[in-house]
Amino acid sequence: MQYKIINNPMGMLVINMNKDEEITAEAGSLVYLKGDIEIKTRMRNKGLLKSLKVTVLGGETFFVNDYIAHEDNSILGLTGPPVGDICQIKVDSYGYIVQAGAYIASTKGIELDTQWQGFTKGIFGTELFMLKATGKGDLFVNSYGSIIEDELKGGEKMLLDNYHLVALSANAEYKVVKVGGLKTTILGGEGLATEITGPAKVYYQTKNLKELIDLLGVRAREETQGRGLSIGGFRV
Repeated sequence: MQYKIINNPMGMLVINMNKDEEITAEAGSLVYLKGDIEIKTRMRNKGLLKSLKVTVLGGETFFVNDYIAHEDNSILGLTGPPVGDICQIKVDSYGYIVQAGAYIASTKGIELDTQWQGFTKGIFGTELFMLKATGKGDLFVNSYGSIIEDELKGGEKMLLDNYHLVALSANAEYKVVKVGGLKTTILGGEGLATEITGPAKVYYQTKNLKELIDLLGVRAREETQGRGLSIGGFRV
């Protein structure tokens, strides 16, 4: 099985599969396929409760699709909803904690579950639950903006805004800390950040999705308050 990520930041994952090779993908991620590829839809995990937990708490779909090639040189194109990079993460014995909603696909041998962080470790923005990917294989994620990979040496520290963290190796030590005082939080647009101590591998995104949502909310209010509502190009 060979992978190719094309056209980042409007990325698409292209997978070249030989006979009997298999990959699992998020429901709705299919762009196209070529060749004899069978699609099997199933619950994400074995057991109803575990699938519900990943869906409700981890921000992923209840069902996933297994794509199984029945001939060589079959091609599969997948993508995710965010306007940003797609990235391949090699999962090893430590596993990774992943931003909820970032998952696109994974090879056989990767298992997803939710990871409770507690109120003092609620990283990745306001998320108290994230996904935990364990096993051995390849994991593909998609986030808003470009994805940058950084590797911290033992004892090396990194302070990262919560809304920019995409994935973190599960062997890392981390804690949520306040950035500045009350004035900084209110006027400076900062608040909580994640302090990560190596050894660790960190994947972070260059853009903040919450800021985009807030911006769109302001624009929406401007449309509906004072200047009227625009419908189909006509203002009411």
